[in-house]
Amino acid sequence: MTARSPDGLHADATQVLSGWRPGDEGQDALRREFLGHLAAHEDGMWRECVVGHLTASAAVLDASGERVLLTLHPKAKMWLQLGGHCEPGDTTLAGAALREAAEESGIGGLRLLPGPVRVDRHRVWCHGGSYHLDVQYTAVAPPGAREKISEESDDLRWFALDAIPLDADDVLRRLVRASAEVFERA
Repeated sequence: MTARSPDGLHADATQVLSGWRPGDEGQDALRREFLGHLAAHEDGMWRECVVGHLTASAAVLDASGERVLLTLHPKAKMWLQLGGHCEPGDTTLAGAALREAAEESGIGGLRLLPGPVRVDRHRVWCHGGSYHLDVQYTAVAPPGAREKISEESDDLRWFALDAIPLDADDVLRRLVRASAEVFERA
């Protein structure tokens, strides 16, 4: 697969990150790092960008805001939020996060809350050691939503916000806390 040229998704990600004002200095430093990556790499949205690429994910909350849906990732072997790589049909970063959440959860009618809630940079197995520059959102499932495991998960479960699995990392815990706060304000 060849690298893609600059497009609407790159422009959207640049606009979203330029307009987003996170609540702490560490998140703002990462936001600026992501913008620098996009400025330096026309293919920075795509997995073909060897040094790293933006990804989109979402903490999926139930309609009450009391539980979060997590996937047991088959490669990472840990509980994570839903999300992944941008694809050619994606036109917005938020749309990529919503698409990934719907595909991985099997839930129709997910509603994305406005704007990113966090960003995270982490090393992954792409290209033998690339970086994911993950832009994280909050999605809300409709009342009575039922999840369906896809081939992208070893397991898929709802967890109470105060009962995240003990082996989950701090990145997930911070995302869930931020998503709960955004849900309360919505």
